Amino acid sequence: MTTTLIDGMITAAREAGRLLAARPRPTAPTTFAEFRQTFDALEHSAERAVRARLTALRPGVAWADEIDTAVPPGEQRWVVDLADGAVQYLRGLPHWCVSITLVEDAAPVAAVIHSEVRGETHHAATGLGAFLNGERLTPSATAELPVTLVGTSQPPFIAAQPDAAEQAGRSLAAVLPHVGAVRNLGPTSLQIADVAAGRMDGFWLYGRDAGNLLGASLIAREAGAVVTDADGNSWHPQATSFLAAPAQLHGAFLDLLKNA
Repeated sequence: MTTTLIDGMITAAREAGRLLAARPRPTAPTTFAEFRQTFDALEHSAERAVRARLTALRPGVAWADEIDTAVPPGEQRWVVDLADGAVQYLRGLPHWCVSITLVEDAAPVAAVIHSEVRGETHHAATGLGAFLNGERLTPSATAELPVTLVGTSQPPFIAAQPDAAEQAGRSLAAVLPHVGAVRNLGPTSLQIADVAAGRMDGFWLYGRDAGNLLGASLIAREAGAVVTDADGNSWHPQATSFLAAPAQLHGAFLDLLKNA
């Protein structure tokens, strides 16, 4: 994976972040139809610039959005979410980011997650490690559950995944008594990047959410975190659960989720 590719992805993500941050915040939508219309409009404002940069990096590679992440064998796709955390963005909250992932044979091979508000850019490429603003990442050294800070979230439109909603509730009840705190601090991808950076001690999710997990899972793994589903199997885009944690805590978190 070339430095030119990663640098180009970072440039594209930062440009999208600047465009979105400079855009006047629209009135918060009051209906789903208004939300969809407003969301589409805000993404369109940054999409043209990002598409041009990504096409220059990998001519002929198609663009997928964060929902449609299927990649045929032997092919590459850009999986892009220009406003991961759009609900927060539209409410004027700072918990949103830009996520760009290059996927090959259904596996992420390069990823950038940029928070314009925090002035931070996480990136990783297969076999090359994970970085935050150029500094190599390592997960938390926390050793005991009672002092951990753990994150969780839910996939978009979780009503379409009723089993995931039920599992999310049960797992929260199972985890809460044993950890220092559980928080949902915004976009799924950025929370997992914070696990990679050692700011959080773990993150779990139930349901399918490949668009938000592909790039973040690569950053977590390349930093040295253990990434699986809630049964301890290697995570893949069709998995119905996700867990990322430092090696010394992963087994303990896995036991809590298995008992949920």
